[in-house]
Amino acid sequence: MEHSASTFSATRWSLQGKVAVVTGASKGIGAAVAEELLRLGATVLAVARTAPALEQQVGNWQAAGLDAHALAADVSEDVGRQQVLDAVRERWSRLHILVNNVGTNIRKPTVEYSIEEFRFLLATNLESTFALCQGAYPLLQAAESSSVVNISSVAGLRHVRTGSIYGMTKAAMVQLTRNLAVEWAADRIRVNVVAPWYIRTPLAETVLRNPDYLNSVLDRTPMRRVGEPEEVSAAVAFLCLPAASYITGQCLSVDGGFEVNGF
Repeated sequence: MEHSASTFSATRWSLQGKVAVVTGASKGIGAAVAEELLRLGATVLAVARTAPALEQQVGNWQAAGLDAHALAADVSEDVGRQQVLDAVRERWSRLHILVNNVGTNIRKPTVEYSIEEFRFLLATNLESTFALCQGAYPLLQAAESSSVVNISSVAGLRHVRTGSIYGMTKAAMVQLTRNLAVEWAADRIRVNVVAPWYIRTPLAETVLRNPDYLNSVLDRTPMRRVGEPEEVSAAVAFLCLPAASYITGQCLSVDGGFEVNGF
């Protein structure tokens, strides 16, 4: 097969001129994703609930000459999601990249969850993703070539010790991704999902600081280590690049081999 020189253009590996929204962007995987996109040339609206931590993070990026913008909003609620959509519409009128990263967990046996905890986890992990995808659709369509990446978890693919509600929300994100990928393909909107295993983040550290728990994780991980946020952000960024233009509806595990590990 012959290839023209333009086929290998550096623009395939650049996000210059692209506008991105990353939720949960003040720390952990979200902060790593936002920085990865910024360093590839994107303009990034970083969204998080806690203003001081978010503003400090965005201030650091701006000091490095990166085109970062902060928006303190709780996307588990309608008003917070509307703030995000309004900000994009008013500043840029289109959206090339949406990364639904925000998420949380409460670890309990199933019979011990309250209905309030159930609703909180659904609103934070799943409703925020569905509603932002739905609300951002006209902005993604206006970009003429856009990408949505949802951050799920291997807990949505396999049983792990994270609790049934967390696992359920993450599994639903994978199926939502598949449905949207097919529905929106004609609009040139690609939709993919990344499923991390244990990554060194503040949320994961709450259990990984237990040596016995950490050893159990490592025993199930062929690469024998916990992942780093930058290893997830690299996968997310790839799925957003023009180089990934024929990839949609896929779930990419970033897990050190956990998901394929048998006996």
